[in-house]
Amino acid sequence: MLTKINSTCEYLKNRTKERPEIAIILGSGLGALADEIEVKDVIPYNEIPNFKTSTVAGHKGQLVFGKLAGKDVMAMQGRLHFYEGYSMDDITFPEKVMRAFGIKYLFVSNAAGGLNENFKAGDIMIITDHINLFPEHPLHGPNIDELGVRFPDMSNAYNRDLVAKAEEIAHKLDIPYQKGVYVGTQGPTFETVAEYKYFRLIGGDTCGMSTVPEIIVAHWCGIKCFGVSVVSNILAEAGVVENNHEDVQRNSLKAQKNLSTLFRELARAL
Repeated sequence: MLTKINSTCEYLKNRTKERPEIAIILGSGLGALADEIEVKDVIPYNEIPNFKTSTVAGHKGQLVFGKLAGKDVMAMQGRLHFYEGYSMDDITFPEKVMRAFGIKYLFVSNAAGGLNENFKAGDIMIITDHINLFPEHPLHGPNIDELGVRFPDMSNAYNRDLVAKAEEIAHKLDIPYQKGVYVGTQGPTFETVAEYKYFRLIGGDTCGMSTVPEIIVAHWCGIKCFGVSVVSNILAEAGVVENNHEDVQRNSLKAQKNLSTLFRELARAL
């Protein structure tokens, strides 16, 4: 694994002169934040050694290097998901490469189902914690001591300093937001009514099919993480609302401006 990580890192260093310390993962319907970036280099995933290609609508599948708010950034325009058939090693390989590349901060966004009754479609939720319901753990197997410890503490996986700074920015710029817990599941089905009730009962505010593996590995590697869910659909009783991917993308776009502003100004503040 270390050989693969180092090989991929060297390839990227040969493809771009940029050396960012901030990485951003742009989720479903949220790829337009890349338009805010003063692009220097774009590298499709299928050209990067050991990277897999995203297969989901709304995920372009390319790595963008450039400047955002005057800061050098690396942006993943599209991510990999467990439900696509990829292993946890495949899904979290980019975060291991980020660490080798010198990334210190990771901003993650996702489109998520709203569990909290006070949320509405288009809301932004700053993630303060997560519940991992994936069937496989991304750190399962032999530990790579060069990257992180065998038993990593997860109490500050969503870095409290970054959360506080984001809240300060949101208040200053009058950006409405929620805070809460993200429940990560394998997908690809939307939740049943019973699952919806269960996720609420165990403390979830939003739920989705990504983010948790990436955050676990990035945090394990020593990268400071910040995450935001865009409430793209409200989970409701059967027969009231029928969820679909098109609605997810459409409702995600409602939050695009505020999300872009929050990420841009947080990058500027680092």
